[in-house]
Amino acid sequence: MDTSSTPVVRRTSRRRLLQAAGVGLAAPALTGCVTSGGNDDTAVAKGRTSAENPLGVPEKTPLEVVIFKGGYGDAYATNAEAIYQQRHPGATIDHKGIQKVGEALQPRFVADTPPDVVDNTGAGRLDLATLVGAGKLTDLAELLDAPSLDDPARKLRDTLLPGVVEDGTLDGKVYSLNFTYTAWGLWYSKPLFDRHGWSYPTTWEAMLALCAEIKKAGIAPWTYQGKYPEYLNDPLLAMAAKAGGQDLVKAVDNLQPGAWKQQPLLDAAGAIAELAGRGYLLSGSEALSHTESQAAWSQGKAAFIPCGSWLEAEQKGITPDGFDMVMGAVPALGAGDKLPFGALLAASSESFLVPAKAKNPRGGLEFLRILFSQPAARTFAELNSTLPSVAGATDGLTVSTGLGSVRGAVTAAGTNTFTYRFRTWYAPLAKAVDDATGELATRRISPAQWADRIQQAADALAKDTTVTKYRR
Repeated sequence: MDTSSTPVVRRTSRRRLLQAAGVGLAAPALTGCVTSGGNDDTAVAKGRTSAENPLGVPEKTPLEVVIFKGGYGDAYATNAEAIYQQRHPGATIDHKGIQKVGEALQPRFVADTPPDVVDNTGAGRLDLATLVGAGKLTDLAELLDAPSLDDPARKLRDTLLPGVVEDGTLDGKVYSLNFTYTAWGLWYSKPLFDRHGWSYPTTWEAMLALCAEIKKAGIAPWTYQGKYPEYLNDPLLAMAAKAGGQDLVKAVDNLQPGAWKQQPLLDAAGAIAELAGRGYLLSGSEALSHTESQAAWSQGKAAFIPCGSWLEAEQKGITPDGFDMVMGAVPALGAGDKLPFGALLAASSESFLVPAKAKNPRGGLEFLRILFSQPAARTFAELNSTLPSVAGATDGLTVSTGLGSVRGAVTAAGTNTFTYRFRTWYAPLAKAVDDATGELATRRISPAQWADRIQQAADALAKDTTVTKYRR
């Protein structure tokens, strides 16, 4: 099996809102009869297909759209709905912007009376694996193979950024389509670097040399979200993936014996430990929450902070004018890395589903065809300073420094993106990694002990016959 999502955390924050594929956070099991994984067109109305209506949307059929109204709001969705009504003027749209998606919709999925399309995101989202296992979702292959709204000569699947289709795949079928694209890296203030004449480091050796200069200037080189050490895992695991390549990532996700003791992982753990050992972490960082550490960074108390590409939006109203934050790719461990410096830890998120028993599933598919178009995706980017998963959606658009840097990093990476999936597949292993990295950053354990702890947790999980195993 192959599925993906962004890393899971245990707090209500922008990071939690980005948990889109939904397999990392358990939801109460769905009960009731199991239905098919698709729609029977003898039972569900289908309109006449044409060049203008390739998915056969039945005209004058109402459409019910449920959107997770979190950090991104829902204005981008109502914009897509307006386009839908222009294309299908006889349809009425029932729009609901809510926050507790699972709580609101689980009873409706059980009763087979779901909406036509669902933004399944947020801390209380429905569990994707449970929905798929109960046959509650539509296979989105037909949508992906439909002509894109922007260019009928191109299939929708060919307009998406790398990894988006794979991120919504479970058991070989695509059941969710993720609308935003998240990249992880190191953030800094460009004016601060310009004032001091500092250049962004592309290797870890250069990073350490720069940290020494930063410390001499009276600024802490790094801070991190200490209460949530998974943030520090991101650069650690990114460095390891660049050094060891995709085979290392797969070995970790597939619970292979000794996977966590591979040399690139030990070296990456050593790099993080070195930050602490040389005094390059802001004092007290281990006790800071995400908001506290990010505020300290915005105040100029630290030069670097690791985070995903939602940081700029999350810091809106907090970061001072002229700070001009930008994101850089994590430095390379060494010259022997298998992936280039510009390779990125990246994944799509903000998960959209079409229920199998929707009254108007054709309309749900068409809504997604519209949402994943250049105009709708561009509107989303303008409203939220966040990269959509539609390739080229922000081309030519004047964007903020943060979004511009993320866009540039994703463009530079090309197909050199990677993501670990153990975090969404195996919550106990994710916690073991987080706990060990927290200890590593406070110098309570060594890199070798870090690897030992995590390997023991991975081995125990591999032997546990009660846990469903996934492979990639």
